[in-house]
Amino acid sequence: MNSNTVKLSYPLSAVVANVMKNQKPMHADSSPVEKLAPLPNAHDNILTTIGNTPVVRINKLAPEGINLFVKVEAFNPLGSVKDRAALGMIEAAEKDGSLKPGQTVIEATSGNTGIALAMVCAQKGYPLVVVMAENFSIERRRLMRYLGAKVILTPSTRMGSGMLAKAADLAKLHGWFLCRQFVNDANADIHTNTTAKEILRDFPAGILDYFVSGYGTGGTLKGVARVLRDESPATKIIAAEPENSPVLASGIAQSFDANGDAIGSHTAFKPHPVQGWAPDFLSKLTQDVVTDELIHNIVPVSGTESLKLARQLACQEGIFCGISGGATFAAALHIAQSAASGSNILCMLPDTGERYLSTPLFDNIEADMSAEEAAISATTEGYQFSRAASSTAKDQPTVEDKKPELICTEDERKLIEGIVEDALAPIVIFSLEWCEFCWSAVKLFQALEVDYRTVHIDSRECRQYGTTQEIQRALAACTSSSTIPQIYVAGEHLGGCTQTFKAFQNGTLQLKMAYTGIAYKSGLELDPQSLLPAWTHPR
Repeated sequence: MNSNTVKLSYPLSAVVANVMKNQKPMHADSSPVEKLAPLPNAHDNILTTIGNTPVVRINKLAPEGINLFVKVEAFNPLGSVKDRAALGMIEAAEKDGSLKPGQTVIEATSGNTGIALAMVCAQKGYPLVVVMAENFSIERRRLMRYLGAKVILTPSTRMGSGMLAKAADLAKLHGWFLCRQFVNDANADIHTNTTAKEILRDFPAGILDYFVSGYGTGGTLKGVARVLRDESPATKIIAAEPENSPVLASGIAQSFDANGDAIGSHTAFKPHPVQGWAPDFLSKLTQDVVTDELIHNIVPVSGTESLKLARQLACQEGIFCGISGGATFAAALHIAQSAASGSNILCMLPDTGERYLSTPLFDNIEADMSAEEAAISATTEGYQFSRAASSTAKDQPTVEDKKPELICTEDERKLIEGIVEDALAPIVIFSLEWCEFCWSAVKLFQALEVDYRTVHIDSRECRQYGTTQEIQRALAACTSSSTIPQIYVAGEHLGGCTQTFKAFQNGTLQLKMAYTGIAYKSGLELDPQSLLPAWTHPR
């Protein structure tokens, strides 16, 4: 210690605190700082930026003579339409006293509502617990945890109704506030007070001919549709849903308990790839729309269309949305094909594409340079980048096929053999449009560069052979396996996803293709387990 050093007998932090307590804030020029006057374009907090999302004209993808617009909800601060619902439900609960200061909030969600609630709860100071099925994209759970929420996963086999039951049990046990977005009228009310008013502002005097939306929780559809019915009665309300899961179109009633919660899965539900767009039950809010006869038409959309249109919006219009946006836009295009010339159509795009990076939406979108990109780089000499090929994939969990005791009848054998023969390809993959393990098998054959066909047993094309259930029963009987996918090579059954991956790893798949004259890319170095859905990977 030198002679100029003063040793303090109490902590420096106490000295600083005492000085700051008795001193006004100062600028660098030592003049006192006055309280800042409100800035005209500044927001008091992030929550006041919710809403007022833009309506954008579609230029390249719209049919000629049709004015097609999208409402881009990705412009909300956390990237989805659910920012509105989260704010509406929390503030309504604060107002009526059902949510107490500091109380934990809990909700079951496919992700977007959970992300939005994490933002709202972070800003307002509420702890948040989110319950989510394991098969929803990994980005979603990481975003929620990044925002301070706790994320509880439920088995994918129990679908949306399973995560709802788990959230209800946790809320009851711990005394937490359960948002109940599928029942909560505050979900619809905020769309009545914001989304619908924005639409009427952008399409005044009844000039909007069609409003197209998915339903999901029913909040957007109910909140907007009831306003348009009263203030723009000429506007037709179009609901879109998965083609293979016609919950609305079936007309079959959903059972509800005394609290308005759906009882079990709807009988018409089938799993599909559009996350959060249509759960395995009909929500009370959506049922209200049906009861009030607000829907003019229901448009079915395939999973393939949903992925295709989301990508086309990005590549041709520069509009970045998720799979549900592609699905809703596909429905809007169906309407546009038969709409009168000059019709004005508005389609909801619920969220951003960034929370689908680990889903099939981004299949074949590589992180590394393609050969074409590398060739462009090589046109100048400097700053060349190269990455040595390596395989660092860890062993991943596999999907085990069940082996039920089944007897294949002659009719079932002929049915499956007929479908394989009609496929006109050496590799035939029996699949479901929504099945991520089917997509994993497809990726392997794409990498092998072989001629293959996917036979979606839940598609319209397969109805010529029978119902989905009839084909699946026949397939299970013929293969002694009840799982999907099931793969045939040169007319002979190979196995499911697990067996196919093992056959590739031990070389028997390559030998079988070579023996039967199927051309494929030899020498392919690939760990097929890396092709499995990202949510199955241990972290």
